[in-house]
Amino acid sequence: MKKTALTLAVAAAMATIPLAAQADTILYGEAKVSVDYVDDSGDLTDSDRDGYWDVVNNGSKLGIKGFEDLGSGLQAFYQYEFSVDMTEGGNFSGLNQKFVGLAGGFGTVTVGTQDTPYWKILNIIDIFHSSRMFDGAVYLGAGLSTETNTNGALGTLANSIDYRTPNFGGFSAEALLVLDGRINDRDGFSDSVDIWNINLKYSQGPIFAGLTYIKLDGDDDVNLGQGLRTNFDLDNWGLGLGYKTDQFLIGAIYEQGTFNVVNSERHTYLNGVKLATGDDAQSWMLAGQYAFGNNVVRAAYGQTDTGIDGEDSIDNWRVGYQYNFSKRTLLWAEYFGREADTLFFGDQNAISLGMKHLF
Repeated sequence: MKKTALTLAVAAAMATIPLAAQADTILYGEAKVSVDYVDDSGDLTDSDRDGYWDVVNNGSKLGIKGFEDLGSGLQAFYQYEFSVDMTEGGNFSGLNQKFVGLAGGFGTVTVGTQDTPYWKILNIIDIFHSSRMFDGAVYLGAGLSTETNTNGALGTLANSIDYRTPNFGGFSAEALLVLDGRINDRDGFSDSVDIWNINLKYSQGPIFAGLTYIKLDGDDDVNLGQGLRTNFDLDNWGLGLGYKTDQFLIGAIYEQGTFNVVNSERHTYLNGVKLATGDDAQSWMLAGQYAFGNNVVRAAYGQTDTGIDGEDSIDNWRVGYQYNFSKRTLLWAEYFGREADTLFFGDQNAISLGMKHLF
């Protein structure tokens, strides 16, 4: 009798808990760690370095997301995502997505820190696990002035408003604006919209095609003091094409512009003398993968022209192997090669042996 009464009391208490809120909240994460060997034959000072081993965190993260149906086809949702450094500390730092939004028949609006429309077009070739996949020698969007609070990454932007249209037979568009009050009252920057980014894409079945443009809305001649002048009127555009099935993928990207790291001097002048002339850097890359059983093999090759007078193109190649223990756990072995002799990049060879687990 007492046991029955206790059971009924517990059931009554559980009935008062908002079960919908529990069911609509998701905790997720990604653990990615590797042991890398890196051989740099040149750096910014043109001095040779010995090869070295390193245990590397490759974008491990922890996140929580949820949603609430508001009726009439309207939905509210949120996402908090934090970097987790599994090797050297610095947990819950970094620039990860954190936003709140509304979705309905009108499309989707989000406000916060979020992935850019630019990245969503170019990531068609992001098929490798090592964090060495993208840098300024491969992907022009890898670099952006820290003045815009992006931590050197064009993949995610803080202080942003994003709008995505509904899908019309595979066609969609997206626009993002950065409104950062900490910088928009500084000389050289806009007093309203600091960065704007748009894309147009088609994604239907295995076919993907997208075009994107990003603009830093600043002055083209900014006095930094002590004889230094620079340019904050910069832009980039990119094209991504892909064909993806469960068994194989082929992807290609092309980029062109001044909004990048390969000419990160940003047209800087010292007493009237230009320190770098990266007026129109260009980059392209082809990537592919093939899956059979629990195995996946990958390869990529591309070139980057820094746009700096007198510099040769940078050659990049990638090769990788992945073994899937399950849908959530895998091992990888990847090789990264770079042949370059530029102001910011030298030759590099790297091997990455790692593990990834999703939850």
